[in-house]
Amino acid sequence: MTNTVRWGILGTGRIARDFATALRDTPGATLAGVASRERATAEAFADEFGIPLRLAGYDSLAACPDVDLVYIGTPHAMHAENALAMLAGGKGVLCEKPFALNRAQAEQVVALARSRRVFLMEAMWTRFMPALAEAKRILASGVLGEVSQASADFGFAAPGGPESRLFNPALGGGALLDVGIYPLSITAYLLGAVETVRAQAELGPTGVDLQTVFTLRHAGGALSTCACSLKARTPGLLTVSGPNGHLRLDAPFHRAPTVTLTLAGEPPREIPTPYLGNGYVHEAIEAQRCWKEGLIESPAMTHEQTLHLMGVLDEIRHQIGVRYPGD
Repeated sequence: MTNTVRWGILGTGRIARDFATALRDTPGATLAGVASRERATAEAFADEFGIPLRLAGYDSLAACPDVDLVYIGTPHAMHAENALAMLAGGKGVLCEKPFALNRAQAEQVVALARSRRVFLMEAMWTRFMPALAEAKRILASGVLGEVSQASADFGFAAPGGPESRLFNPALGGGALLDVGIYPLSITAYLLGAVETVRAQAELGPTGVDLQTVFTLRHAGGALSTCACSLKARTPGLLTVSGPNGHLRLDAPFHRAPTVTLTLAGEPPREIPTPYLGNGYVHEAIEAQRCWKEGLIESPAMTHEQTLHLMGVLDEIRHQIGVRYPGD
């Protein structure tokens, strides 16, 4: 086995372009192939990034002997189908969030990865960013005391009509799966597994959520409030608090350039948390490490954590009345 990991990318949209850009800054990575539903888009993407292998049809990448790991950047509704095809072909998989449309789909994907002993990880890139590592270190130090509360928000004014990806239920549209998963995933990572959830939402004419607010009770008793929106540009902050003060992942918290620690009676202290490239580099490095070591999951983003979060998303959607064709 060489030290170079050969990547393939499924999809040619914005998120796929961001990941392809990140691979240029990822040590030991080479972008070997791209697959799209249309050959013309695969050719254009490949020309832009200097990719030698360009394929029409997603499944063709699964059979390609020149690819080790595949990044799935297709629309939400295709994630499970694409991941199953790549795993069946023996490819390691880094699947963009949301991992699937629901927990049932996610369980199928995880089961296949485990049975085939092939690497699989949800691409929750914030989990691997330096800001989150610094936040975990500060919380573990006990300087805040027992953390009992957190708040997080992620919202923007989304363009496009009812047929666009963000508003189309057939494509898994809505604020919750697109951006609400960030506050959910990171508060659960910092405060513990979710025991109960309560949610309210505003639904749009297509039946997806335009904005959702939910409260979580975590294992150990801590509480968090989370908000997501496709119609409001929110501050983009995540704050965890204890009796001695609070720690803030500064905006945008999912790729925070700094964290700010504020203790009682002391001025705020800003701590730089620079990241590599555009931020996606860190999850790519972790995926490569796991693949080279023969792991089937990352200890920083385990299969069980992904399944747990998908179950919480299912419960939130049940409470707010959002259903997808895959349910």
